[in-house]
Amino acid sequence: MSGTSGAVWGRAEQQDFRSRVRGTLLGAAVGDALGAPVDVLPLDAIRHAHGAEGLLDLAPTPTSLPAPRASTPAPLGTITHHTQLTLFTVDGLVRAQVRRDTGAWHPPTDLHRAYLRWYATQRDWGPDERREQDGWLARQEWLYARRTPPRCLLVGLGDERMGTPEAPKNPGERGPEAATRSAPFGLLVGWEPQLVVQLAVECAAQTHGHPAAQLAAGAYAALVHALARGESLDGAVQRTLALLAARSGHEPVADALQRALGAVRQGLPGPSRVEELAGGGGAEGLLAVAVYCALVGDDVRHGLTLAVNQSGPSAAAGALTGGLLGALHGDTALPPAWLAGLEGRATILELADDFAMEMTQSPALHTPAASSPAWLTRYPRA
Repeated sequence: MSGTSGAVWGRAEQQDFRSRVRGTLLGAAVGDALGAPVDVLPLDAIRHAHGAEGLLDLAPTPTSLPAPRASTPAPLGTITHHTQLTLFTVDGLVRAQVRRDTGAWHPPTDLHRAYLRWYATQRDWGPDERREQDGWLARQEWLYARRTPPRCLLVGLGDERMGTPEAPKNPGERGPEAATRSAPFGLLVGWEPQLVVQLAVECAAQTHGHPAAQLAAGAYAALVHALARGESLDGAVQRTLALLAARSGHEPVADALQRALGAVRQGLPGPSRVEELAGGGGAEGLLAVAVYCALVGDDVRHGLTLAVNQSGPSAAAGALTGGLLGALHGDTALPPAWLAGLEGRATILELADDFAMEMTQSPALHTPAASSPAWLTRYPRA
């Protein structure tokens, strides 16, 4: 397997990579949709509404998650801002690769532009067909639904200034939203892992100022990166801990991962253990929840239901857990009935396949020797 140039990819490698890309994006979206109806509800309230075992299946969209502004009603498995921003992360990474041919290559800037396109979906009533430079993803009407994005996202992306680790937006913000959109960075399997971590950290600073939130995003990307390259989850955690050790201020995130590993050996899994790991709902706590649930879950369904049946940010916990399980097992391990009811599944699949094709076959899409006008319309260089 080569780097991001995609020069030497065997067919079996391409198929495995595409399955893991699909699994990561669909798994994160399914986990997000599963947890959304019970997000931040007390566990007692979840059990009162869904039975003694809690939420075990996709549930109807609650009133706090309004239906899309398009005329088509929202499906059962309605996603939130976590999935919306993850999709725009993928879009930004593809655009960055396309722009690399021009020599004007700075991925954090390309990601910032992608996040500003997401912000426009939260402000506008629908896509503006005159803005051809927006590309195809920003023209998907179903994404123009405001799914209760927290203030840190709207403030962080509400102007043209790009936050950086040295001058981040929202100083002190340590929520999980930067981590939940960072799985696609881990799918840059041709990159060195420390560069994947750095890119995720730099892009997290565009909305989250606390170092723990930034390093949790970097750690999550590193976990996905190792899983997408075929490592075990245990091995991915150890590799990520080694990467964190070289970075200043890593202790809260490293300690959270160590607590997740320790919890695996403390008896049968349950909501109390998940809530203990989640703590106050910060990024590092939700990262620990995701690792724990992915490690102890008998299968994808068990891991995801364990993650969302707790009193904290269930949508974020589901999204993070689903991304890990999808990267680990590929798309065929995800519950088919949940995929069938997932909002935006066709768009997610199309974007996943575009990403896989860009990362493995880019020379056939946009080089001086072979350029595809259709591809450059979907992902403009401008």
